[in-house]
Formats: sequence, structure tokens, C-alpha cells
Amino acid sequence: MPEQALYLKWRPLSFDDVVGQEHITRTLRNSLKTGRIRHAYLFSGPRGTGKTTTARLLAKAVNCTHPDPEMRPCNECASCVAVNEGRFLDLIEIDAATHTGVDDVRDLRDKIAFTPGEGRYKIYIIDEVHRFSGSAFDALLKTLEEPPGHAIFVLATTEIDKVPATIKSRSLQFEFRRVSLHQVADRLEEITRSEGLQVERGALELLARQGTGSVRDSISLLDQIVSDPSEVITLETAQRVLGTGHVRAVRDLVEALIEGDIPRGLHVINAAIDAGGDPRQFGGMVVEHLRAVLLAATASADLIEASSEDRAGYERQAGQTSRAMLIRAIRTFNEAVNDLKGGWQPQLALELALIESIRGGDPHADAGEAPITRSAAAPAPRAKSVPAEPDLPPAEITPPGAPPVVPLTAIQEKWIDMLRALNRYSSTGPAVVEHFRPLRVEGNLITIATDKKLYYDRLNSPEKLNVLERAFTEVHRIRVRVTLALVEHLDPITTGASDPALEVEDPLLAEMRQLGGVPSADSPAPRGDRDARPDPDSN
Repeated sequence: MPEQALYLKWRPLSFDDVVGQEHITRTLRNSLKTGRIRHAYLFSGPRGTGKTTTARLLAKAVNCTHPDPEMRPCNECASCVAVNEGRFLDLIEIDAATHTGVDDVRDLRDKIAFTPGEGRYKIYIIDEVHRFSGSAFDALLKTLEEPPGHAIFVLATTEIDKVPATIKSRSLQFEFRRVSLHQVADRLEEITRSEGLQVERGALELLARQGTGSVRDSISLLDQIVSDPSEVITLETAQRVLGTGHVRAVRDLVEALIEGDIPRGLHVINAAIDAGGDPRQFGGMVVEHLRAVLLAATASADLIEASSEDRAGYERQAGQTSRAMLIRAIRTFNEAVNDLKGGWQPQLALELALIESIRGGDPHADAGEAPITRSAAAPAPRAKSVPAEPDLPPAEITPPGAPPVVPLTAIQEKWIDMLRALNRYSSTGPAVVEHFRPLRVEGNLITIATDKKLYYDRLNSPEKLNVLERAFTEVHRIRVRVTLALVEHLDPITTGASDPALEVEDPLLAEMRQLGGVPSADSPAPRGDRDARPDPDSN
């Protein structure tokens, strides 16, 4: 007979064995002590946190014959032994994922009237109850509202938002929480000690971290790394078996992020993936590391569940960067991890996340552009000279409806001149702003509009609008303010034409073109590949 899995072997047999859910077990034990047993319970929470196990413990406790209520379940009486051995007839477990129809609930409703055969109560445990259909919930509702005195329902779900409010209102709700890393590690240490296994504490904490607050998942990972009971499981062994042996690579990648060194970061990513690392797992580790640095920078390293040495490293990195960069990097890498689909180039999403995290930190990147840090061997591009701001008085806020300081027609006529001026402040600003059109002028407030949300979002920030205002001010010789508007349809501009000098591109693409990897701007492109720009000959 095959050996039983550890998570089944070490399933809690009493309320004292349940880890991390004291707020629930204490309430249930008090209910048993006072005899206030409800007819319906609703357990919700992440997977592997003890919902079904607690439901079985409740089924044992209400049918336990031990004279002392505080000792229930005793695991010694006939009812407790029958539940532990899986032969208690009055404990009915239903998997809602496979019994979703109304006929299944009607069958349950017909049988519930029969009195218990062994114990005092019939316990119905409905797992993943959110998988019920709407008709099934309707059929369950009346029975759940007025069940027989000998019946108790325990509903368990991982998606409480999908359970109808009518079901929630007729049940006593308990929310199971993710278990802390140290509590899971302590439970794993207790199991390894009882099983005679030799596992380092660092390896147990790694298992708990990979289990993400699920005791069952963490115990399953422990079962996975134990191949030889006599072998000493070190942290390095656990990392190798779980495929997470890239802690050093994660630390190096974050250092490259902080220093703004894109080439070094790309080398780290590709080295980690080429060594057999899973891109999704590696990206998740990067997000976790960045989150720890953000906590150290924002609140305190005491919030981080890690060793004192790791906390010191997080604090050191937190002092070398800004919170804005950390937030941007966390969002970018988190989106990259969620978008990973295992395509033909799995590390591409992580590479793009690295570049976007670093490039987005340049205060002059009004259109999303920023210079790239290059290695010493690579020639640095010639710096773009930025003209000084015109010596004009600051713009005052004018009331709505005030006479325009610049006529709208003048702004339309000098639109191309403004784009040329903007090109001197930002190499890619015109590529974004050319998708906008002047809409109206009120006092010194110029409103420009677009019908493309992508470009609206790219330009909608105080720093980028400030650079745009400088370009308007240079052309019209008066201080103005600029705001954006998103419209359903944008009429084509009636004056001017696209300036070939404003046709800009990403510096990375320029480098690739020099190497012969990308067609030049003069080569024919497939129809539909270019942005919808105005044709210079259209007017």
C-alpha cells in the first residue's frame, strides 16, 4: 500500500492542531461549550488554510460523546473514531464543483429529513459552494433557512464574492486567513521532528514562503523535497529542487534597477533563465524582493518576515533608491509576471519590465523616453541640448470663461512650430503630442484633446505637461497652462502638416537599425504598421 501523503497524515485531529485560525477555533469551542450550535456555517478563505478540516472537526465535536464539552472532539469515542476513519454515515461531503445542478440539491433536500443513523446531528459539508448554479442556490435556500433540527450545513468556498447574499445572510460566516510564515515554518518543523527528517530552518522558511500562507501547500512542498529520509535537506537543496535557486540573481537584478544599469540587468535575467529558472517564478521573487525594499523604505524592516541579515540588505537598498522607482518597478514586474504565458521568448516580459522600470524614472521623459545607462565599452550618444526657459513672468490661474490670452486660431496655425519647439525639449514628445489637437482656450489655460486613451494616459502627468507648457510658452511668448481632454472623435487639424524632422524613434530601435536588425524609416513598411500620422502631402 502506498505511503500516505504528509498533508493527509498530518491533518489536524483537534482544534488545537489548527494553525493560524485561533479566531475561528476559539469561537467554535465556545459555541460547543454553551450549546449554541448554528444550523449553517459559511467558511471562506484561501485554499489550504483549513476550511474543510475545520468543518470535519466541527462534525466530530457536535457528535462527540465526551462528557466535558471542552474536550470535544476527544478522538476516542465511537463517533470521533468513525469520522477519523471516514466511515461516519451522518457526515456527508458534497463537492459542488461536480454537483452543480438543481437536481443534486433536490436530492439532498429529499434525504435531509431522515434522522441521523449514528450521531446526534447530520453534517452536510458542501465544498466549493460558489460553483453551484443559480437554480441550485435557489433550491438550497429554503432548506438552508429552515432545516430540520438534526441537520447542520457547513459551506466552504475560496470565492466568497460569488456566493449570493441570501445564502450569506442565513449562515454564520467565518473568514479564514493566510497563515504567517513563522507559524507555517513552526508547523513544518514539528512535522519533520516527528517524522525523523533533518531539514534546516532556512529550508523550512523557504517552503513556507513558497506556500504563500497555505499550510497544506507548504506541507506538500516538504513532501516533494524529501527523497531520502536520511538526507540532510539544506537551503541550497530546497532551492535546487523547487527551482528557486536564484536569490543571488534577484539581488543582482534589483541592484541593477537601483543603479539604472539596463545592460547588467538584462545579463542577470538571461543568465537566470538560461540556468533553468522559471520566468514566472523568477519574476515573482523579484516582486517579493522589491516589496520588501519598499516596506523597509516606507515603514520599517520589522514588517518583513526574513532573517536579520536579509533585513539589513533591504534597508541598505531602500536607502539607495526612491519610493517612486520602487512602486513603478513593482507594478511593472507584477504585470509582467501576470502576463507570462510561456511563449517562444519567455524572458521577454521580464526584460521589458526592467527597461520600463528604469526608463520611467527620468524626470525629462515627457513621452515615456529616458536615456539608457550603457556599459563603459558602449559609446554614449551625444547629449540633447535643452533650451533655457523664456524669461517671462509666471502664469497666474485665470477664472473659467476668461478671454483667451492666445486665440485658438493662432495655436492651430503654430501647432507645427510648437511641435518643433517640443522636439528640442524631448526627442519623443512630438510623437505623442501629434495625436492631440487644440480644443479651446480659456484665459491662459489651453485644452488639447485626443481620442486615443493610450496617448492620453502617456501624457497625463504634471511633469510631462510642464514640458509641454514650456514649448507653448516658447512659441507664443506668453506663459500658459495646458490641460488634456479625452474625446470620442478627433477632427483632423486644418493647418500645418507633419514635419519629417519630428519623425523620431526609440534609441534602442536606432541601435538595432545600425546593426541591421530593423528596417530603416525610408524602407517600405507593411500597410497598417505605422501610426496614424497625417500625410505630409495630404494638404
